Amino acid sequence: MELTTGAILRRITETPLSTAAHKLATIILDGIAWKDGYNGLERGTAAFTLAHLAEKMGVSRQHLTALLVELAASGLALVRWKPNGKFAPWLFRFGGQDDANAPPDVVSASGDTSQSRESKNKTIFVGRIEIGELSNVYRTPWADPIKAAKTTLACWNVDTQVIWDRFLAFNRSRGNVAVPAGYLLGFMRRWRTCMSPGRAEPTPQRSVDPMVQRLADQIRAAPSSNRQFHASDLYKLIGQAAYDARVIEVVREFGCPKFAAILAVHGRAVLAGEISR
Repeated sequence: MELTTGAILRRITETPLSTAAHKLATIILDGIAWKDGYNGLERGTAAFTLAHLAEKMGVSRQHLTALLVELAASGLALVRWKPNGKFAPWLFRFGGQDDANAPPDVVSASGDTSQSRESKNKTIFVGRIEIGELSNVYRTPWADPIKAAKTTLACWNVDTQVIWDRFLAFNRSRGNVAVPAGYLLGFMRRWRTCMSPGRAEPTPQRSVDPMVQRLADQIRAAPSSNRQFHASDLYKLIGQAAYDARVIEVVREFGCPKFAAILAVHGRAVLAGEISR
């Protein structure tokens, strides 16, 4: 499949699918990046959480899963994977692309081709970064690009200031005075390996976002493999209505997906001694 909006859209319209599956394929197409740097994604890839897709489609998660299976089994050969942890977005790609293995560009410039040409829909890393710039990232032009790009990368849950501090430290340790802006995006993509011990200047320790840490602690208290047993135990103890109310409360408190909220509810119950681990 040629990697252009028009070519994929024609393939969607020519593929025999249910009306809902056609709509879902179009929504995914709308989020595809056409060059590296567009929303921090590789070319030909889109990123969505299942909750977001279900909301845009106006269907349940169960129905959404069935539609994704339909797209995967169709001529569109939709594939999805989640490389950055359970709470990060899923990445989507339509199969059969001739240039799916082509080496990606590092920098996204103004000549990018995308379904939307408005610059507000792009994460652009162009120009040069002076390593001696202000230590406060929010006083530089790089805070918004970092925040937009990290949503689909391994550093999705890392504070923007922490990313900036480590990027500066990484380059100072190598004597770099100024680097192309694309290096910042590349640094974020290699987050798990780029800051190996002893190779960069030490940076002040920063605490994880307390809200993220609280949610993670509650989820860890109730392993996901036992969730059906925990749900059954809580139904018997507090009733279905109270159980659903707890899940809604967690979603509102943390702004997390429903699945994470369910695990957090189970973890709270374990910690409170209502149910066993």
